[in-house]
Amino acid sequence: DHLEEHDIDVVLDSPGVGQNLRDHPIVDVSWETKPEVNLYGESADGKYVLARHQVILRYTAEASSLRNDMVVWFATRTGGSGRQITQGGIIPIGMTATLGLNLALSAGEIKLNSNNYQEQPYLNYNLLDHDEDVRRCRDGVRMLVAFEKDSEFSAIIEKKIHPSDHVLASDQDLDDWMRRTVKTGHHVSCTAKMGPESDSMSVVNQYGKLYGVDSLRVVDASIMPDCVRANINVTVMAMAEMIVDFIKQGK
Repeated sequence: DHLEEHDIDVVLDSPGVGQNLRDHPIVDVSWETKPEVNLYGESADGKYVLARHQVILRYTAEASSLRNDMVVWFATRTGGSGRQITQGGIIPIGMTATLGLNLALSAGEIKLNSNNYQEQPYLNYNLLDHDEDVRRCRDGVRMLVAFEKDSEFSAIIEKKIHPSDHVLASDQDLDDWMRRTVKTGHHVSCTAKMGPESDSMSVVNQYGKLYGVDSLRVVDASIMPDCVRANINVTVMAMAEMIVDFIKQGK
């Protein structure tokens, strides 16, 4: 029906194409640091000022059956937009803890806006749609805010930028804030998922072959059934190497 809406002839009806869009949703907690705190680093030759990214932690959310389903990293930037707030345009004056759902349960979709291949598609990330995603993210934000109680951490913090104390006063307000500020982790994937032919939403088999079409394979992040709990680039390269071997073996 979607293709016919855009006057595109249907060669194969594969309902899973464009569905099951997965990602790593991220939410930022930011603080302004005290003036004497040094937040910038230097490149190897000392010529350029660089923002620091450090302290990466993977952990399993409380009461979660999904191992290592969360990730946190710190960076010398502030602001929900991801832009640095700086002094004189050079030196960062704050830090952000970014909380990521390493294995989200929410799923979105990608669709066409027209039959013009040059037009950008419609993406509905549908982030934080699943209640368990919201709960894990909420607990993670509260965990990060609680860092302020640590004497070593509080010694470098001037004030929290966001979320505000008003937002933190209730779960509902915090949930609303997260839904407004959540961003993509830029690991969009899984919209042509690999799976058994008995699953109507599966698009390709274990060899990357498209169900219902001869001599056509898909080899990219879209064929993952779910987003891996890490950056996806190495996984995609490994899948490509494996499917090359399948092709050589005549599978």
